[in-house]
Amino acid sequence: MKETVIDEARRCLQCKNPRCREGCPIHTPIRDAIGLLRNNQIKEAGALLFENNPLSIVCSLVCPQEKQCEGHCVLGLKGIPVPVGMIENYISDYYLNLFEAGEIKRNGKKVAIVGSGPAGITISILLARRGYDVTLFEARDQIGGILRYGIPAFRLPKDILDRLKKVLVKMGVRIRPNTNIGANLTVDDLFRDGYKSIFLGTGVWRPYKLGIPGESLGNCCYAIEYLQNPEVYDLGKRLLVIGGGNTAMDVARTALRHGVREVKILFFRPKEELTARKIEIDYTLMDGATIEECVDTKEIVDEGAVVVDVKQGEDGQYYEVEGSRRIEKADHVIIAIGQGPRSVIVKSTKGVETDEHGLLCVDEQGRTTRPGLFAAGDVVTGAKTVVQAVRLSKEVANAMDAYMQSLDD
Repeated sequence: MKETVIDEARRCLQCKNPRCREGCPIHTPIRDAIGLLRNNQIKEAGALLFENNPLSIVCSLVCPQEKQCEGHCVLGLKGIPVPVGMIENYISDYYLNLFEAGEIKRNGKKVAIVGSGPAGITISILLARRGYDVTLFEARDQIGGILRYGIPAFRLPKDILDRLKKVLVKMGVRIRPNTNIGANLTVDDLFRDGYKSIFLGTGVWRPYKLGIPGESLGNCCYAIEYLQNPEVYDLGKRLLVIGGGNTAMDVARTALRHGVREVKILFFRPKEELTARKIEIDYTLMDGATIEECVDTKEIVDEGAVVVDVKQGEDGQYYEVEGSRRIEKADHVIIAIGQGPRSVIVKSTKGVETDEHGLLCVDEQGRTTRPGLFAAGDVVTGAKTVVQAVRLSKEVANAMDAYMQSLDD
């Protein structure tokens, strides 16, 4: 791989106005990083990427590069773009082995970060770098949130998260696992104990239901539940996955790696409207799953699922095809149609507004309706990409810093 990275880095034209940077939501300075790499300055290249994005190593693996940096590469106009993700991953992976926090001047102010997903990790690093005493609260036993418990290891190796934990510790961040804020401890308790501001990045862990009979049966579960710990599920040999996004593809590919022999994905609309990335669809099909389009699931039964074919009418709505009702036989059914936020923190916190979907209401800098309480990530926007979470988190970190500095005025 090393030779491939070198060869691909040499293909970079070092454009005066790099389109790849403009195509990235957080304007990753990939041209400059590649220039440093080609000049045998990989440590400096890694520091440049980390400074811009503490989750550079994660984004290099899970970002939709084909729509962002690589999709804007000038070489891609008539040929093959520079594989930015591969080069970024090589640099960032190397840099994590060398990372040192350096001397950080502490300001004595405490900050609480609730949730250790992409947003929580990013803000913890950014504020720790500015001298804040950061405590990171995580409801589970390991940090990572959706990165650890929602993205399969074949797409994002979990040792990356363990290495990021070491970065946090080196920067002086205190990590408190197995602590569910909103249950025993509340936001009010955190303010009482001297935290000058609090960030909520608890993600979206409540699966959306289809609202059909049979969802409580023993041969049915939700994608976010399955992906947290696939080893504990016995899915049998035949699986139906209902959905069409990246999560549905992750479920299908994970199941095929855990003993399932036949996986069929049922999607309500035509295949061209699948919301998953094309590369994820291609991998899913290559791994052996099939996708059946224009199918609506009406009921979960012991034998599998009762489904009907649907067809789009002139009004744009989808209607059942007469005589198409049948049972798709399967040993298990997994529903993968999205997630929303759990309400435990909101219900235990005064002065916090949510929208009709239960997502926290914030302004453009992540400020909630309660002073000193900030939020970002999926709990605000719904499920989005990691790089979008990082982009918003950088803005929120600046707003939290400004707020806490204002307390001295």
